[in-house]
Amino acid sequence: MNKDETREIIKAAGGDRAFARLLSLDGTPGYQQRINNWKRRGMPAAVVLDHLPTIQALQATEHHEAA
Repeated sequence: MNKDETREIIKAAGGDRAFARLLSLDGTPGYQQRINNWKRRGMPAAVVLDHLPTIQALQATEHHEAA
């Protein structure tokens, strides 16, 4: 997923910490840096596939708000 899409999804989740919580990453060491890196580099495909329903719901929310 490209960096622009990733930024929008993280924003729709309520920010870095909220997004990490949704993906159950908030207990792993370095999760804040990992999420921040995704905003600059894009989210890895493996993460998208592992959390596809959550990410799709956030994309739908983001598109709904933009309309």
